[in-house]
Amino acid sequence: MIYLLDDEPEILTLLSDVAESSGLVAHTYTYGQDLLDEVAEFSVDAILMLDLQMPQMDGIEVMRRLVQAQMSPRLILMSGQDIGVLYSAEKLARAHGLEVIASLSKPISIKHFRQVLQEVAISPEVRVLGADHSGGHEIDEAELRHAIGDEQMVLHYQPQFDLASGALTSVEALVRWNHPELGLIFPDRFLPLAERTGAIGELTSWVIEEAVGQAQRWYQDGLPVTVSANISAFDITSLTLPEQLAELLTSTRLDPTRLVLELTESALMGELVTSLDILTRLRLKGIELSIDDFGTGYSSLSQLHRVPFTELKVDRSFIMAMSEDQEARAIVKTCIMLGHELNMKVVGEGVETQRHFDILRDLGCDRGQGYFLSRPAGAEQITKQLQESKDSGHSGW
Repeated sequence: MIYLLDDEPEILTLLSDVAESSGLVAHTYTYGQDLLDEVAEFSVDAILMLDLQMPQMDGIEVMRRLVQAQMSPRLILMSGQDIGVLYSAEKLARAHGLEVIASLSKPISIKHFRQVLQEVAISPEVRVLGADHSGGHEIDEAELRHAIGDEQMVLHYQPQFDLASGALTSVEALVRWNHPELGLIFPDRFLPLAERTGAIGELTSWVIEEAVGQAQRWYQDGLPVTVSANISAFDITSLTLPEQLAELLTSTRLDPTRLVLELTESALMGELVTSLDILTRLRLKGIELSIDDFGTGYSSLSQLHRVPFTELKVDRSFIMAMSEDQEARAIVKTCIMLGHELNMKVVGEGVETQRHFDILRDLGCDRGQGYFLSRPAGAEQITKQLQESKDSGHSGW
């Protein structure tokens, strides 16, 4: 039996599938406290696989609670941080009498994970040495371009909720690479390569086409929702982008106001004249524009006034700090007021706690996005959430 603890549902699904295909019964948890509340005792052959970095209760704290409760399942540790974090956690676990049978870096190599489970099944005493970040695998341009055309990319969607009514109003499309050997790869691993090589244009087109297609399917099912997609500095200098998107929206019959394109402040700092032209043409076609991570870039207020944005997303760093830091709270309040004065909807990113939610709602923020409200999920799960939101009648929180 294996217990899987990670705050990303898509990772849990992937790990669970591999574990069960290897003959293990898998139990999945997104919160450490839920695991500790439910499991009173581990069997002698039980394995606990846990992420060391989680917002509510990290893996180190889970290990500490296990020691206090005198429970000692065999551990598989995983981390997206430097490999030194894994080694330090291993030493800490052993110092407290816990057995670590494997340490794996994120993104998890599915091939390696399956190997670990097979070796553990053969010999319960086996210990697998920690792997490097990708098992020595270096991603190159040809592999990335092949993945885009070979249906290896997948979209997950993170909902945004109206903070006053509780309605699920929109979703942000987030791209993942379901690599046949390395498993699920998050965008921080491959987006820099895409931008350096020019593959970002191809990737952006794929993401938008998939997201628009899904938004239209939801609309046809009586679940209208706005979908947003991220675009880069490269994309907003593409002279053909407005016409390409207009054709896509026409062919799918999706209302242009149901598509939001998100870009960061820093993305505006390149070819500003060209960018302004492209963004203006997009707005004339009815497509909504959102400025992402507001407050962390370098654009001036005069540039913000010139660009036809319809939405402002307050950066998560301010949201995360505002509970304890009055200056951060003042910045968030100012951003909300500024957005409203410029006739923009304002979204708070990184809503991780009830306190974050309460402050944003009290400050008049329009929408919120973050793990406290909903984690990213596949289209099937989002469909269920949309239906639940519709059935509830948006009667409030």
